[in-house]
Amino acid sequence: MEVFFTSTVTVALAEIGDKTQLLSLVLAVRFHNKIALILGVLAATIINHGLSAWFGNWLSNNFATQYMPWIVNASFIGVGLWLLIPDKDEEISHKHDKYGAFFVACILFFIAEVGDKTQIATILLGAQYQSIWWVTLGTTLGMLIANVPVIFAGNALLSQVPLNTVRAVSASVFVLLGLYGFATI
Repeated sequence: MEVFFTSTVTVALAEIGDKTQLLSLVLAVRFHNKIALILGVLAATIINHGLSAWFGNWLSNNFATQYMPWIVNASFIGVGLWLLIPDKDEEISHKHDKYGAFFVACILFFIAEVGDKTQIATILLGAQYQSIWWVTLGTTLGMLIANVPVIFAGNALLSQVPLNTVRAVSASVFVLLGLYGFATI
């Protein structure tokens, strides 16, 4: 249960103010079918984070195990520091809107997650906990916790959330996870 809880909380916090959360806002304005958007986010996240958790698990099983805890914990601290850097808004093309909310959300979310902080965090969680299933479920729930409210109440929510404070809290969680990991080696 610790794996699921840690995965959920770290990704939910890391996602706040992230480019994929901004993507949720843009898509919510463009499409009226909120359920299709949520299902698109869900499908993209399960695929992306499932592969990421598997890759993290694979890395931890195929590289020198005595160094892996040091690499994973240093990476958690690195991601924590990376969270302090705000994402840049990227222009989103409207050329695929004809395919519908689910398809557009699924494709754009999958692409936006490639190399993103939450994908890196999922790889690290997969390496640390070696539980593809629970890490994928937890990180997917974390993405939904952060993105579903934006899809339904985006502008109102984002105008009330002090993103710099949230970034600092999120960064602190990752740094503390890394420091805790170092303390338990």
